[in-house]
Amino acid sequence: MEQLALLDWRRRIFALYAEVRADADPAHAWQHWCEVRGGLYGEHPQSPRVGGEPRYFAYDPAWRFEAQVEAAPVEPIEIDSFPFSRFARARFGDGLSLDLYWLETYGGGLFVPFRDGTCGVESYGGGRYVLDTVKGSDLGGSLTLDFNFAYNPSCAWDPRWACPLTPPANRLDVRIEAGEQAPPS
Repeated sequence: MEQLALLDWRRRIFALYAEVRADADPAHAWQHWCEVRGGLYGEHPQSPRVGGEPRYFAYDPAWRFEAQVEAAPVEPIEIDSFPFSRFARARFGDGLSLDLYWLETYGGGLFVPFRDGTCGVESYGGGRYVLDTVKGSDLGGSLTLDFNFAYNPSCAWDPRWACPLTPPANRLDVRIEAGEQAPPS
């Protein structure tokens, strides 16, 4: 049954992020994340992949931040037909920031997409996700933004998936050479 396979996929993804949060060594947690995702993407019937396993930039601890969160006026926004509310901004690194969005449907949750200078070349052109709590990808802390764990939306792998892509406010003028690269052609 397709529904039970999807349930299994979601449980495994949530379990993976729980394991990542429990590991005190971010580099070790990242290696485990890459290995488990590779197996899931290569074998699971609910995998969004068309072919090949995910590829990643090398782990770089410089791309892990405890962001400073600033409240912002709540602003409803539709991102590719998905209803969100922008509610805060995360500041990190050397003057960088990303808007934080709350998904208003499908169980709710924090959503932080971004687009950077690698998009369209080394990484997916529509951007990547650094947090999506609907998938359990929260890494803990007040707000940990670890771009080593950034991943492509499902639509990067297969056009049958509909995904919210990066809104203009979260387009960064830097290259983030961390996280998942573009799917193999």
